[in-house]
Amino acid sequence: MKPARTKTPRKPLVKKGSQTNLKDPVGVYCRVRPLSFPDQECCIEVINNTTVQLHTPEGYRLNRNGDYKETQYSFKQVFGTHTTQKELFDVVANPLVDDLLHGKNGLLFTYGVTGSGKTHTMTGSPGEGGLLPRCLDMIFNSIGLFQAKRYVFKSNDRNSMDIQCEVDALLERQKREAMPNPKTPSSKRQIDPEFADMITVQEFCKAEEIDEDSVYGVFVSYIEIYNNYIYDLLEEVPFDPIKPKWNSGSIPMRNTDFIPPQSKLLREDKNHNMYVAGCTEVEVKSTEEAFEVFWRGQKKRRIANTHLNRESSRSHSVFNIRLVQAPLDADGDNVLQEKEQITISQLSLVDLAGSERTNRTKAEGNRLREAGNINQSLMTLRTCMEVLRENQMYGTNKMVPYRDSKLTHLFKNYFDGEGKVRMIVCVNPKAEDYEESLQVMRFAEVTQEVEVARPVDKAICGLTPGRRLRNQARGGPVGDEPLATEVVLQSFPPLPSCEILDINDEQTLPRLIEALEKRHHLRQVMIDEFNKQSVTFKALLQEFDNAVLNKENYIQGKLNEKEKVISGQKLELERLEKKNKTLEYKIEILEKTTTIYEEDKRNLQQELETQNQKLQRQFSDKRRLEARLQGMVTETTMKWEKECERRVAAKQLEMQNKLWVKDEKLKQLKAIVTEPKTEKPERPSRERDREKVTQRPVSPSPVPNAPPVRLRHRRSRSAGDRWVDHKPASNVQTETVMQPHVPHAITVSVANEKALAKCDKYMLTHQELASDGEIETKLIKGDVYKTRGGGQSVQFTDIETLKQESQSGSRKRRSSTEAPAQPDGTECEWTDVETRCSVAVEMRAGSQLGPGYQHHAQPKRKKP
Repeated sequence: MKPARTKTPRKPLVKKGSQTNLKDPVGVYCRVRPLSFPDQECCIEVINNTTVQLHTPEGYRLNRNGDYKETQYSFKQVFGTHTTQKELFDVVANPLVDDLLHGKNGLLFTYGVTGSGKTHTMTGSPGEGGLLPRCLDMIFNSIGLFQAKRYVFKSNDRNSMDIQCEVDALLERQKREAMPNPKTPSSKRQIDPEFADMITVQEFCKAEEIDEDSVYGVFVSYIEIYNNYIYDLLEEVPFDPIKPKWNSGSIPMRNTDFIPPQSKLLREDKNHNMYVAGCTEVEVKSTEEAFEVFWRGQKKRRIANTHLNRESSRSHSVFNIRLVQAPLDADGDNVLQEKEQITISQLSLVDLAGSERTNRTKAEGNRLREAGNINQSLMTLRTCMEVLRENQMYGTNKMVPYRDSKLTHLFKNYFDGEGKVRMIVCVNPKAEDYEESLQVMRFAEVTQEVEVARPVDKAICGLTPGRRLRNQARGGPVGDEPLATEVVLQSFPPLPSCEILDINDEQTLPRLIEALEKRHHLRQVMIDEFNKQSVTFKALLQEFDNAVLNKENYIQGKLNEKEKVISGQKLELERLEKKNKTLEYKIEILEKTTTIYEEDKRNLQQELETQNQKLQRQFSDKRRLEARLQGMVTETTMKWEKECERRVAAKQLEMQNKLWVKDEKLKQLKAIVTEPKTEKPERPSRERDREKVTQRPVSPSPVPNAPPVRLRHRRSRSAGDRWVDHKPASNVQTETVMQPHVPHAITVSVANEKALAKCDKYMLTHQELASDGEIETKLIKGDVYKTRGGGQSVQFTDIETLKQESQSGSRKRRSSTEAPAQPDGTECEWTDVETRCSVAVEMRAGSQLGPGYQHHAQPKRKKP
């Protein structure tokens, strides 16, 4: 039987520019919560302790025509539905706490859709504490005997710690205890039964190899990121009875209502670590105190009832645990008063709000805005992870958008600096969360490929180890040293034997009396010595009391001076804070003004570019128009030059013809005078004229008694339409045979809107003097259109020209064919061209004829 084929393992990608020996990948774990009901459809299956498999639910298979596939995702470790909180803590959180105790930073956050068990994993439930109380319990179990006294370490506003001496710490403790409502919880108070079951951890957990030559202090803070604003959940907001508080619904709040704190700002310290400025940091001495502080802030956290989760977290919460470590001095008695020797490590426990789809949660109003901000911050976290992975795998240097969200900006130093990062992906296996779970799995797959710099071990100081044990040995009692009563008894002389065996024994009693007298004498001496020492001791005690009183007075004076200095510093601090707020407000106004100016600048630049483009287009159009006009001028010039040449030639020909006609008349008169009357004049033919160069006879004048010719009206080609016949009063009546006649026309002397509204054609009769001095009549025709404004406009279409040439000065010509004999006996009929009806030539708009050119169909004739 052949063994089953397995997949070839994928070769690890070679990461450019990264040192694999100094970086560790982000540890991503998966926890599957149990189903709410046993009969629910499940879409997630645990294959083994490192792999889960996603099944497409039945509803999605039907919607996608049965096209589905099963997808597997690998994690560092997978925790099934039966995993206990202890097992999860031992694998995920225990190494982070151990690193915290050794001066290394850590980040642990839970990620998943709403209702997947993130808050349960982080906080826990009654009887089953989560990761947070277990981390606190392990810390205090490890450093319980080595904690510094309260207020030896004191936090400042620069994300660092100061060291106080024992006297200053004692005075501050007394001052804080005298306050009516101390902020620091007292370890003597009884545990709140509301969370007592959560912090009762049955399993004892303690870190190994704790530095016993150091003292430790634990400080906790609790913040939330709500709608991309940071709020301090431990801040005590004082109630002002004069100035009422208003909630988001513009309704004044009662005295018992919760007043939300002011949002905080992110700052960067001298080590380039991000921190929340002005955040409340509380020093705690036990697990109970720390969890009491957490529970106090947890009550202020934003939660709401949605369609998918009865108590849905509406904000990202961050619980910071800062461990301060300082070495003891060379004697092992007091804390070394050197700020440079302090080691501060931080563990951040983050409970992210769940990503959700508004169409499933039925969110409206504030819930909808909260969901949008939650999804936006989670999307920014995904984008940062993707850019980090791309930079590390391919050697690129893209800017990671940490500042797009307060969540990513706060933890920027973990990804760009050093420390361990752990993520627990919580998933709900029900089929309704399939699409959201798929997105969570893809994000987890990307996050596993991001690497973070491995933290380096830090040496605290170069002092000799074992200083605390040697100090205890010097201050404790020695076992072989005898007691004071034993020393006194041994100084007395021993008593002789008191046994009397004989009645006549006279030595035993005298020896006993002598020994007792010696003892009595020694006792008297010791009493005198004791009295002397008592007086001396009383004097020393009185002197010591006086010294103590003087010291107390001195300390009280110093305390008063320090209180004055502190009060002055507080006033100065308040002044600086007010100045800071004023400057921040001014900066905000300047930023808004700068934004407005930049927007105006962009608009003006765009407008300037638009105007420049418009000017460029106009310049280009102008150049094209100039070139076009230049061409038209050149073409028109050539055309007119040719026309002038043609006219000059025609005029020359006309003058030659006139001269020739005069010569002809003179010759004909001469012939008539010289020839006899019986002879009839013969009309010479053209062939004869061509053969013989003879005089051309003059044509006779038209017959005076010819029958009258009836005037003919030329019918317009558009006689079917209604016309406006515009004849100005200055026109002269012509006597041409052909007269313009349009039936059913409205004749006006001045064009008016009323006449134009009734017709759809327009004709203007225009008269002017031609170049030969004759009257030329032009009929300018056009179409009438209605305009949008309710008026009429005329668009001219063509021109008809009527011209009459007078008889005088015109030349006569002979017909090319012989006419029949006339009644008066003449052989032929002489025709005068100028007596014929003038031929009207219709000239349309755009005619190719030259300006003023009239075509009369005159035949070309050669000179005789």
